Amino acid sequence: MIDLHYLPSLEYFACLFPYNTIRLEAQESYQKQTYRNRCYVLTSQKVDRLTVPVRKGNSNVPYRTIEIDYGQPWEDVHWRALCAAYSKAPYFEYFAEYFRAIFLRQYTYLFDLNLALLEACLHLLQLDKKIELSEYYEKYLAGNSVDARYSIHPRARLDPSNYYHPAQYQQVFGKVFHPNLSIIDLLFCEGHNACNILQQATSREISKKQELIIP
Repeated sequence: MIDLHYLPSLEYFACLFPYNTIRLEAQESYQKQTYRNRCYVLTSQKVDRLTVPVRKGNSNVPYRTIEIDYGQPWEDVHWRALCAAYSKAPYFEYFAEYFRAIFLRQYTYLFDLNLALLEACLHLLQLDKKIELSEYYEKYLAGNSVDARYSIHPRARLDPSNYYHPAQYQQVFGKVFHPNLSIIDLLFCEGHNACNILQQATSREISKKQELIIP
C-alpha cells in the first residue's frame, strides 16, 4: 500500500514497478508538507517545485475530502511551467495533451486529480497495473501486503537501497543529471523508453507480489 501523490516521483514509480496490484490508501488523514500536493520538475534555471493549493489543508481532515483551491490559478501556472520546462523535450508534443486535458477538468478534490494523473502516467508508461482503493484505514497491514505508506517524502534523503537507484537519461537542461524528479520529466524526455529506464532504476530484485498497498 502506498500514498497517492501529485505527478509522483521516479522513486514512487520504482516502488510500484514490481507489483501487479496497487492498493492506494484512501482512508488516511491529509498530510501536509508531502508529495500529496507537490512535485518537482527541471527548468532552465533550477529544479522547481509545483504545488497544488488546497482548502482546509490541516492534518485532521480526510485526504479524500481535501478540495483544490481554484481561487488561485494554479493549473495555468503549472501548465506554463511545464511548457517552459519541456516544450523542447523530444516527447512533449506526444504526451502533453494527456496532462492538459486532466488540468482542464478542474477536479474538486485533490485525491481525484492525483488518481487521474497516476492512471495517465501508468498508461503512458505502458504499465498494466490493477488499482484498488482501501475501504478502511489499517494501522498495520495483514498478510503479504507490502506497506510503503509514508516511506517516500520530500524531506527524506534518497536511499538507493530502498526503492530507487537513479538511472541516468538525457534531460532537457544542463549537463548535471537531476535524479528523482516527477515522472513527467522522464516521460517527456524518453517517451515509451521511459519504462525501460524505470526498470533500470528499480534498485533491488523484489519477488512479484499480488498487492502493494499505498496510502
